[in-house]
Parts: sequence; C-alpha cells; structure tokens
Amino acid sequence: QVQLVESGGGLVQAGGSLRLSCAASGIIFGIATMGWYRQAPGKQRELVATITSDGSTYYLDSVKGRFTISRDNAKNTVYLQMNTLNPEDTAVYYCNSRIGGLVNWGQGTQVTVSS
Repeated sequence: QVQLVESGGGLVQAGGSLRLSCAASGIIFGIATMGWYRQAPGKQRELVATITSDGSTYYLDSVKGRFTISRDNAKNTVYLQMNTLNPEDTAVYYCNSRIGGLVNWGQGTQVTVSS
C-alpha cells in the first residue's frame, strides 16, 4: 500500500520560511520522480517543483529562487524548503510520486502566509 505523508505546513508571516516533508512508503522511492503541487481556494492545482531520481529539478517560475526541492533516498523523504513566503503562496500543498504511469498523492498540508 502506497502512502505519502506530508508534514511541516502551518501559519507563517510574509517573508518567513517553512520546510515541508513528505515521507513515502510502499514505493521504490529511489526510482520515483517526486513532486510538490499546491491548490489555492478557487484555483486549479498547480505543479510547484519536481525532482527526478537523478536529482534533476524543475520549479514553477513564481517560486524560483525562493523554494528548493530535495530528497533523501535513505529516508524515503522529499522536502520543500520555502523561503521568502508571500500571501500568494497560501495553499494546500500536496506531495506526488510518479513511477512510469503510476501516480500517487499525499493528503496535503495547509500553508497559510499572512500579510
């Protein structure tokens, strides 16, 4: 059974930082492309960042230079370090794993940035 469990969300003031974690089980983590998505109220879910099995990364333009995705294969965990947060970053953040056509999602963690 695949499980992706996010943690680290919360309430932070604009300009602050948060670090999200996603612990994976039930998948061969080392070969998975891991990603973070977010969904703000009334908006579609959008891709924030991904990291492949070989460490290649992708970022949404609006988070480049502020967010960093990383992974620890020994701990089956992917992280999203978020710095210089602004109210537009407020959303539920979801962890995602992809191995070929097999996609799994976490339950999400709320990030709220106050102005």
